[in-house]
Amino acid sequence: MANADILTLNDTNFDEQLTRLAGPILVDFWAAWCGPCKVVAPLIEELAREFDGRAHMAQVNIDENGDLVNRFGIRSIPTLLVFKGGKVVDQLVGAAPKERIRRLVERHLG
Repeated sequence: MANADILTLNDTNFDEQLTRLAGPILVDFWAAWCGPCKVVAPLIEELAREFDGRAHMAQVNIDENGDLVNRFGIRSIPTLLVFKGGKVVDQLVGAAPKERIRRLVERHLG
């Protein structure tokens, strides 16, 4: 699910990327075999372009990054976690409409 507007995070670069970026960061925990993840992915891509640097979008493939899955207690996917200042400040589990995901991020702007 690589896209130039979306960061690909993994067990190795996760902490570095979260401390490097300003503003809220929406992290989508997903897997290639997950149907609802395929529904959410294009919405995240659209929002990445709409927020254009005011907020960041990122993805973590759960099949390749077990340490992060365990660290954040991911039990269902898609799971969307919003980070600010390196800490989880909000979350949404399951597929959701674009407007709901947008509001999740907008709550943490500014």
